[in-house]
Amino acid sequence: MEPTSSALGLIVIVVLYIANLSKLIFTAKQEQIFFGLFLIPIAGFYLAFTAHFGEKDAWQLEATALAVFAVFGLVGVRVPFALIVGYLLHGLWDAVHEFNAHAGGSLLGPRQTTSVPLAYGFFCATYDVLMAAYFYTRQNDWQAAWSAGSAVTPLHN
Repeated sequence: MEPTSSALGLIVIVVLYIANLSKLIFTAKQEQIFFGLFLIPIAGFYLAFTAHFGEKDAWQLEATALAVFAVFGLVGVRVPFALIVGYLLHGLWDAVHEFNAHAGGSLLGPRQTTSVPLAYGFFCATYDVLMAAYFYTRQNDWQAAWSAGSAVTPLHN
């Protein structure tokens, strides 16, 4: 793997770890908003890979996927179910990339997804599924926080 590929992978992992640590300081509303908006840049990582690997044929598909995940993220800012579904679908999208890049096949026919570093798709799919499970456990707290109208309800006392 090239040094620039390793650096790009490290940046992705650091961003994901920071996201997990930051949820400890947010109120319930802020946490939901953060993870709704966070779905957009994690979907955007694939455009970064498209640019990095110079895969011109993948731009349209990756940009379309980013737009779809942006909608899920923006709706998920207020609707927990959209956030859960958005992250689960993004995990599936990660798995498709892993399969296409390393299993020698294409699940999408003649349209190709961008290349990814080895195990990137597997790592991100795992992250997305775990986050969706976490969101499922938080959805009642998020709905209660929005119903209460309070923006300063702490996660932990």
